[in-house]
Amino acid sequence: MKNALSLMLVTASLLLGGCQSAYYGAMEKVGYHKRDIMVDRVKDAKESQQEAQEQFSSALAEMQALLSHDGGDLEQAYNKARDEYESAQDAADEVSKRIDKVEDVAEALFEEWQTEIGEISKASLRRSSDTKLKATRSSYQKLLGSMRRAEAKMPPILTAMKDNMLYLKHNLNARAIGAIRGEFASLKTDISGLIKEMNKSIAESNKFIASLEGE
Repeated sequence: MKNALSLMLVTASLLLGGCQSAYYGAMEKVGYHKRDIMVDRVKDAKESQQEAQEQFSSALAEMQALLSHDGGDLEQAYNKARDEYESAQDAADEVSKRIDKVEDVAEALFEEWQTEIGEISKASLRRSSDTKLKATRSSYQKLLGSMRRAEAKMPPILTAMKDNMLYLKHNLNARAIGAIRGEFASLKTDISGLIKEMNKSIAESNKFIASLEGE
């Protein structure tokens, strides 16, 4: 309990200070090393991708409901679709923030690891650690590439959703809905592709986490 409280206090104070190097140093003093932070941040990034998948799917479902609208309160249906689009935008922003945090701690971890290898006097241990560093870095680069590929698929989808929402905002009637109905199939395909790409990234995250936690 005492250690957990110390961890919370250190985290809060250093996040306010905004200095990552000081943050990592302070966290290490309470037994929370860069490797631990990296595992947690990869888990957070994975979780944000899972949440984004759900949110984009919800936005697609509400847009489908709007385009299929055949009576009742059209503005209410539009508002629900707009709210889901805005939530998808928030989810996308969170994914990007968490990937950035993974990248930040990875750079710090690998720099520290490389420095410490140079401090190992025994050649065989130094070679072994260097081999492990290269393997971990390679695995990480594969993970980061997968995360960034999934991330890159979100902005075009959000742009298309925004275009549709703005068009409907100014022309909320059956004719306007009919005008954008043809774009829905393309949007549906794009979101399906996004979800598949995120699933690949999530799988890479699980492999990377297992490789670090298994040591």
